[in-house]
Amino acid sequence: MKRQIDDIIGVLDNASGRTVTVFGDYCLDKYLYVDPARDEASVETGLTAYQVDRKALYPGAAGTVTNNLRSLGARVRCVGLAGEDGEGYELLKGLELIGADTDLMALSENYLTNTYIKPMRRSGDAYVEMNRIDIRNFEETPKELEDRLILNLRKALEDSQGVVITEQFLERNRSAVTDRVRDELADLAERHPNIFFYADSRGFIGSYRNVIIKCNQSELPGAEKDNENAVDENSILERAKGLLAASGRAVVVTVGAGGAFVLERDTVEHIQAFQVEGPLDIVGAGDATNAGVILGLTLGLTLPEAVLLGVCVSSITIQQLGVTGTATVEQVKQRLLNLRSTLNPRL
Repeated sequence: MKRQIDDIIGVLDNASGRTVTVFGDYCLDKYLYVDPARDEASVETGLTAYQVDRKALYPGAAGTVTNNLRSLGARVRCVGLAGEDGEGYELLKGLELIGADTDLMALSENYLTNTYIKPMRRSGDAYVEMNRIDIRNFEETPKELEDRLILNLRKALEDSQGVVITEQFLERNRSAVTDRVRDELADLAERHPNIFFYADSRGFIGSYRNVIIKCNQSELPGAEKDNENAVDENSILERAKGLLAASGRAVVVTVGAGGAFVLERDTVEHIQAFQVEGPLDIVGAGDATNAGVILGLTLGLTLPEAVLLGVCVSSITIQQLGVTGTATVEQVKQRLLNLRSTLNPRL
């Protein structure tokens, strides 16, 4: 373990020399902060009108992966969909502000920018999330947008060492990662063996081929009714091995506070989670993990080492409340050094 930690720390400063394509479902996270002291009755309806006194906007989903990669120093090419609407403008502006390349984003006036509007109501010294309002697409992605996505993805590969795929939604063919696009990704991964392809999907993880696939334990095929708070190692590994046999590459299964399991051809390794205290916000934890994993792979780490890096990154972001958190190289180094100091000298 100490050697793994030393290997990770030793390559982190090389992140600026790596380019990662972040492909898939980009969303805008829009936090609206409401102070109950300013509530007033609507003249028109008599209902309470909540007064927003500030807001915070963050690129979410694939944007969260992008944000974490940029925070760690990597270059990022964004390939995904956005509408020619206000939310699309705010999403692209947010990505550009963190230094991501958005030239290969496909824009359309007929597409709604996926948006999570999160009203946050003050309660004492903290804010509590109210009912979320989502802006989504419920029509199938047209072929013309699929064509543009595939063309832009091929362009992005020209100078990328890694591709991380974020499939956010459970409805089939309603956003960037359609069945057709997924088939194209499998072909590209096969034709570019020197580029790391890594996919995270909430609902279609079993449909990927030729890429490293990652999901949490409740997203494993056949695990829909499992208690996601309980870690049944035998069940997890049995299902993960089935995925491995079908996908042809490696499988990563995260289990929350239980860490992650990494399955390659003939090996299974359990990566322990970092122990963190205090109030936590796990929103975006998986995306933060994904950023660390794909960066680690492009830096030459083994998959278990890259997953350890990813787990470390997410342990930092979940301690940032009410925002879409990120981790810096220095924060990651320090947390790894703290872990190293607790290990048995023989490890």
